[in-house]
Amino acid sequence: MSNRMTEHKIILVKRKTRLEELIVRYNTVQQARFFIERLGADFSDYVLEDENYRRAVATAASELTTLGRVQIVEREHVPNFIFGEQDTVVVLGQDGLVANTLKYLTEQPLIGVNPDPLRWDGVLLPFTVSDLRWVVPDVFVHKRPIKEVTLAKAQLNDGQSLYAVNDLFIGRKTHVSARYELRLEDQVEQQSSSGIIVSTGLGAIGWLTSVLAGAAGIVGSATQRPISLTPDHLVTGAVFHQEAVEEGRQRGRRSNGGDHGSDDDYSYDNRATWSSPSLYFTVREPFPSRTTATDLVFGQVEAEKPLRIASQMPEYGVIFSDGVESDFLEFNAGIEATISPAEKKGHLVV
Repeated sequence: MSNRMTEHKIILVKRKTRLEELIVRYNTVQQARFFIERLGADFSDYVLEDENYRRAVATAASELTTLGRVQIVEREHVPNFIFGEQDTVVVLGQDGLVANTLKYLTEQPLIGVNPDPLRWDGVLLPFTVSDLRWVVPDVFVHKRPIKEVTLAKAQLNDGQSLYAVNDLFIGRKTHVSARYELRLEDQVEQQSSSGIIVSTGLGAIGWLTSVLAGAAGIVGSATQRPISLTPDHLVTGAVFHQEAVEEGRQRGRRSNGGDHGSDDDYSYDNRATWSSPSLYFTVREPFPSRTTATDLVFGQVEAEKPLRIASQMPEYGVIFSDGVESDFLEFNAGIEATISPAEKKGHLVV
């Protein structure tokens, strides 16, 4: 007779370590060591990371087996894996693995676990392996808070679609310019650029932050007037900030057992932006010419105000999400993409 808490599956998602990837490339540990040390790098760090991660996987699997039926899934199999409606998903970090798993889920809760807190920060990894014994049972009985995450969606006119947790990239595989027509409501523009990035509220702390920082640095250097530009300065930044402060206040009340202190006593919580209904797009390195313009290079995308992009690239046009270039949609001439907030949400256990 089983003593498990549930007969529903617990899916443990893991990834290859750097050492495992080196072995795939060089066949043996010895050859991998020779290659790394020949370049003057410290091979022992690869070994230590691998040992810590393997230990974390083994411990997590052992803990979870006492709670339910466990199935271990490798990162590369996630896009084609069929998750059951009642599955609970545990991802053994880093943040990128959480994002690249979450976009393939529907209503399943995802628990992000940091396998090596001394090595990885992990914005999306609030738990450690030792937390699983009490976090997972709480999830089973719906006692853990769940944070909804707005996803982005690229819908093609040929029926294909792709979701993103952090961001979508629309452009070319190579470093040559992408050509397309960009449309947002009544604005239409022919463009040539290094591609378009569409960021979610969660992704705003990643690629979008880098783009804004670069733009601010260029303008500041060119004008000799240093400026600061972050996602907090965007159109809905004030709303984001108020939501974030309020969430911080609520967390403070729960922790302190009372309602005291000012807004300044509670730190800004980026999680409040994760469910924002809006996306932001930025055009990278737009080029002005007789046939291409650079006016429509940044803006807000909403469900009722989608971004439409018609490809004019004969080949190598792509759309990929969350930095995974191997999982992409072809985006060549004749294909039109409609970019908008997705109809489904991600569900992160916090």
